[in-house]
Amino acid sequence: MHLDLVTIVVPDYDAAVEFFRGVLGFEVTEDAPSTTNDGRPKRWVVVRPPGGGTGFLLARADGPAQTERIGDQTGGRVTFFLRVDDFRIAYEKLVAAGIELVGPVREEPYGTLQVFRDPFGNLWDLLAG
Repeated sequence: MHLDLVTIVVPDYDAAVEFFRGVLGFEVTEDAPSTTNDGRPKRWVVVRPPGGGTGFLLARADGPAQTERIGDQTGGRVTFFLRVDDFRIAYEKLVAAGIELVGPVREEPYGTLQVFRDPFGNLWDLLAG
C-alpha cells in the first residue's frame, strides 16, 4: 500500500502546473479532460516529484466554499513538506522565482528548513538533511 495522490485546491490549472513544474521541478504525469460529479468539464491534472512518489491532484476550485479554502487548507499551518537533496539549489530556485520566504533559514533536529508560501497561499517547509 502507498499514498498515491493528495488533492491541492488551486484557482487555475495552468498557473498551478507552472509553479509545480517551473519552480519545484515536478513532472506532469497526467493532464486529461474529465467531468465533475454533475457532468461539468474539468481536468484531471497530476504532478509528481522527479522519479515518482506521492503526487498532487491539482483541483481547480469549484464554487465559493472551495475558493475560500485556496491557500488555507489547514488553517494556517504548514501544509506540505518538500524534502530535497540539495537545499541551496532548491532555495535559490525559490528566490529566483520570487516565492515568498517566511522567516529565516533554520537548523532543526530534523534538518535545514525554510518555510515558504506558494503562489496560492499554502505554507510549505523546504527541508534537507
